[in-house]
Amino acid sequence: MKLSISIALLSGILMGFTPEPVGAWFLGWIALAPLWVLAVKQEKLTLKSEGFFPKFLIGLAWGMGYHGLALFWITGVHPMTWMGVPWLASLAIALFCWIFITLWGAVLVAVWTTCLFGINRTAKISPLLRVLIGTALWCGLESLWSNGALWWTSLAYTQSPHNLFILHLGQISGPSMVTAAIVAVNGLFAEAWINYRYTQINIETQSKRGLQQLFSIVPQQRYLILAFSFLVGLHLIGFGLYSRPLQQSPAAAFNVGIIQGNIPNEIKLYPGGWVRAIEGYTNGYLQLAEQGVDAVLTPETALPFKLNELMRGSFYAAVLQKGVLTWVGGFGEQGRSITNSLFTITGTGEVFSQYNKAKLVPLGEYIPFEQYLGGLIDRLSPLDAHLIAGSPSQVFDTPFGRVIVGICYESAFSPHFRRQAALGGELILTASNNAHYSRTMPAQHHAQDVMRAIETDRWAVRATNTGYSGIVDPHGRTLWLSGINTYELHAHTVYRRQTQTLYVRWGDWLTPLLLMVGAIAWIIYLANHWRYQRG
Repeated sequence: MKLSISIALLSGILMGFTPEPVGAWFLGWIALAPLWVLAVKQEKLTLKSEGFFPKFLIGLAWGMGYHGLALFWITGVHPMTWMGVPWLASLAIALFCWIFITLWGAVLVAVWTTCLFGINRTAKISPLLRVLIGTALWCGLESLWSNGALWWTSLAYTQSPHNLFILHLGQISGPSMVTAAIVAVNGLFAEAWINYRYTQINIETQSKRGLQQLFSIVPQQRYLILAFSFLVGLHLIGFGLYSRPLQQSPAAAFNVGIIQGNIPNEIKLYPGGWVRAIEGYTNGYLQLAEQGVDAVLTPETALPFKLNELMRGSFYAAVLQKGVLTWVGGFGEQGRSITNSLFTITGTGEVFSQYNKAKLVPLGEYIPFEQYLGGLIDRLSPLDAHLIAGSPSQVFDTPFGRVIVGICYESAFSPHFRRQAALGGELILTASNNAHYSRTMPAQHHAQDVMRAIETDRWAVRATNTGYSGIVDPHGRTLWLSGINTYELHAHTVYRRQTQTLYVRWGDWLTPLLLMVGAIAWIIYLANHWRYQRG
């Protein structure tokens, strides 16, 4: 039991090396296989039978290894002494957030492991049916998980931003298509190993050797061949999608400027930070306007003021002076509460449109069960008012056409971008802060936006406070990436697009299809199995 848990933990840690900053994406195609073997191995391969609870613990260990390592950047919120939180309390809060979110993801893996074990034990299903059911279960659980408030470490993002070929499967059915590919290939490798071990045990118990041993090894090779064929075939499909030329109409081009203000969180919401932000963003806007850009994008809450306050400052005066449209991050108002917003301000000073962040960060931008923990919120937040979420059905129209918007954490939620693309969004704008953490989180955040650009077949313009800001084309290629913790200005030509991928049109159709086919196949298998047992 201890050995199984140790193997699961180590293989989970191996999967934890796949996302940024290590970016060892190739490990993603084998790191799940040990867990698969531990989940479905037969009693003949072990000294004694294992029950549901041990399998749950094995899955939990793998999930803690993967999610714990991939999300370790969460501890970067410490220290929060700048918010008035004592050092030790800050450390405790950071560790609690990391452990809780790690366990949240690990439980999903534990449930998957337990379910796969239980389904397999019911009737010792065939290897290929196990691959189908195991893949369907994982995709179904991820889909369920992504509809909650805590979501980041999908298996799909282990391939971003480096394996652009496989990420293009996201154009077919979103990130679930990439996840399904990873789980299925790992499952086939695992089944090859299980069959190999079963064959070896049979050979050792038989007295005849020679040709019998040679021919008994052949069946296991088909799973290995199938795994490699599936892996290569999926990459070839992705390569075909990646190789399609981008049709860029000159009429759809415009030049966008990005300002990365580099305002540390320690001063961002206080007078010293306000002065630095006003100066940095005003000067940056003026310089980009002189370069002839058509629009300027600023990060999340670049100017941390309410709209009426923002329109009395020097930045707004610069907009009136130069007449260049800007998308500026600030705070909107809804009654006594505020919203984390991105405003379209035209060259004439008109507030053309406003987008309010719909996916707020739990424990960061709001506290669950606020009615019971109001005192804690007041203690942790430097704001005078509480943030509330915007409507999930918003659209963001601009003088250049409809735009897809994601503010910071929203980059992890693929359906948020798909919906806006389906409603006519022609370009992705993401505005983020990213100042809380080490380089790991901004790198993973960029990887999320690369996936969203590919899935929707849109150009993505990323403006962050401290890095990494960037320009990503519809094939996921990063054409410009800023430094980290630096003040930067950049101008780039991008293109509005009106294409619609299969994912944009149909959404995640693969997950329900896998679940339905897997359920039907299992029921048929069970019926035949019971009929055979009854003679």
